[in-house]
Amino acid sequence: MAYLIDGNNLIGYISPSNLKKPESKRDLAYQLLIFQKFKKTKIFLVFDGPLDLELPLEDFQKKSLSIFYPNFGQDADYIIKKIIDQQTDLRRFYVVSSDRDIKNYARRQGAISLSSAEFSKQLKKVLKRHKKSQEMKKDVANLSPLEISYWLKIFSRKK
Repeated sequence: MAYLIDGNNLIGYISPSNLKKPESKRDLAYQLLIFQKFKKTKIFLVFDGPLDLELPLEDFQKKSLSIFYPNFGQDADYIIKKIIDQQTDLRRFYVVSSDRDIKNYARRQGAISLSSAEFSKQLKKVLKRHKKSQEMKKDVANLSPLEISYWLKIFSRKK
């Protein structure tokens, strides 16, 4: 199973006001790393525009999250179609975009098309599960009877 995600399209759906903010691409990439970890899947993330120098691509390529930017004169749609064409088995290949042309192209090639709204729901569920699992991992310090006695003495002193 793999997901091919139209990054700008998804950011525009999740948080339209953040689309122009440079950190929005980085934030989405980190959220997708969590999604990838829980779903144990490969993710191809395609952004429009120039390479974001704040997004350390080497950190992501090692973790089954590949990030792509179009070359000069190309757009994300071109890259997305090219990635779809390179796949040999599209039965469990999800293309995430609300762009009608991309969705239709994906379906014609045999991929499963998900709108940004549909995928956003899946992403939110995974992020919520991740947050709960992180809360459960918090270390709880168990105090010894000696420590409890010490703190009781400190806080129960009368002035």
